[in-house]
Amino acid sequence: MKLSGKNYRVAVLRVLYAVLLCSAMLLLVMRNQTRSHAQAAMPTRHVRQQVVTGEAVYLNRLPANQSLRLNIALPLRNEAELDLFLQELNDLQNPLYRQFLTVEQFTERFGPTQADYDAVVRFAQSKGLTVTGTSPNRVLVNVTGSVANIEKAFNVSMGVYQHPTEPRTFFAADREPTPDLDVPLWHITGLDNFSLPHPMSLKRNAERPSTTGSGPGGAFIGSDMRAAYYGGTALTGAGQSVGLLEFLGYNEADVTNYFSKVKQTLTVTVTSVSTDGSSLSCTGSCDDTEQVLDIEEPISMAPGMSHVYVYVSDTSDVSIFNRMATDNLAKSLSCSWGWQPADPSSDDPIFKEFSAQGQNLFVASGDSGAYSRRSEDVYPADDAFITSVGGTDLTTASAGGAWKSETAWPDSGGGISPDGIAIPSYQTTAGVITTANKGSKTLRNSPDVAAEANTDNYICYDGTCASGWGGTSFAAPRWAGYLALVNQQAVANGLATPGFLNPTIYTIGLGSTYATCFHDITSGSNGTYSCQKGYDLVTGWGSPNGTGLINTLAP
Repeated sequence: MKLSGKNYRVAVLRVLYAVLLCSAMLLLVMRNQTRSHAQAAMPTRHVRQQVVTGEAVYLNRLPANQSLRLNIALPLRNEAELDLFLQELNDLQNPLYRQFLTVEQFTERFGPTQADYDAVVRFAQSKGLTVTGTSPNRVLVNVTGSVANIEKAFNVSMGVYQHPTEPRTFFAADREPTPDLDVPLWHITGLDNFSLPHPMSLKRNAERPSTTGSGPGGAFIGSDMRAAYYGGTALTGAGQSVGLLEFLGYNEADVTNYFSKVKQTLTVTVTSVSTDGSSLSCTGSCDDTEQVLDIEEPISMAPGMSHVYVYVSDTSDVSIFNRMATDNLAKSLSCSWGWQPADPSSDDPIFKEFSAQGQNLFVASGDSGAYSRRSEDVYPADDAFITSVGGTDLTTASAGGAWKSETAWPDSGGGISPDGIAIPSYQTTAGVITTANKGSKTLRNSPDVAAEANTDNYICYDGTCASGWGGTSFAAPRWAGYLALVNQQAVANGLATPGFLNPTIYTIGLGSTYATCFHDITSGSNGTYSCQKGYDLVTGWGSPNGTGLINTLAP
């Protein structure tokens, strides 16, 4: 049918209108998809730099049917308010000073909403992932799933790569995960195994000459640390608990054997907690040296504690830290392991929860001397929300006697954050970082404190006992036990426990009571850095000076 001129123009206009309408709808769809993916982008990094640069050679795809364990973390709410609250907790003049929160209170104010948390659980299940655990603070969802389902859920490709510095392969995602999910996520742990957690390079020198300890051949045993750093008898840690992070289980017989060998009665209940279904035992070729000494040391410092909680996961630090926070059973925590996370900020929400709830985490600073830019296993010792513990060489007045003198242990880890973590506010006060100590005024400096770590310690492990062991792996749990004494006195005096120590100890270090509270280590070095009067990057502010520090932290 032939159209008239008028009808022809109308028809053309209708076609153009339809085209424009379709185009607008298409643009709207594309815009919504872009917005959805923008919402799905996470603020933390997941892809390893070695994968991006090609330094790690790609070998092949990870088998589609292989099962992986992941931890999906949601971001905290009202984080600016939380940061202000954490400052107020440490302000002696503020009404909120040491007014710590319960897990329920923290979750109500700062945890993800229940609706967002439920949405993440539904998302995981809809993608064929099995939810194996949820958390009371609504921060973490533990899942397992096949590689194929994980790739579809997070829009990644999982490959196998040759490790550039170790004789092994590792798996990793090839790009940042972008789940088709409107709810914001913080981080996904378990998308690679590039860095395997390991003890902070425990060292042994079987031929080390005798020291002033009361153990076999003059070696130090745990009770010698109690005598040197506390020196009293009234405080035993009664009513207090210590929590330990471990990536392997342990044998109970090694713990009981130790206290039998040193002729001391073990009354502390040791409770093991698997945070994600990992095994709690250590048999066959398993080595429980680190795990057992971590238990032996705080108990020796505070022999009347109620509990030591041993939190175990063979793959995930975040599941351990989160369980420590949501249990909130131990106010003093310790970690003697190191690893290199894909993003050093990924654990900070949980570390902030520690602070808000009055929990303090001690971390061994490492046993390879001064940090270098290529240090790969420093974390979490350089995180701003933990107390980093360096190493010293202790001399006592006699076997099992009082503190006499102390120098730096040459292998004490310390220096400027290799992970590029910004300097925390407690290190920016004038007098902390000086020309003499060579610290950074823009990046986090470690350690904060120190304790005996030379290769002159006696421990039991793997069915045997021996002297000559050392490392900052000893120093961190010793401080954890010491804090249990502080916490006991605080509670007995009707006070709140000190919580996160760093803001307080840096104030002490710059104040008139410094010499009363700390043994200032002024001799020795770890290579790049030397001990100085006051703060330094080898031993921090030094080791605890008996009841002086206890009475200051818990008046």
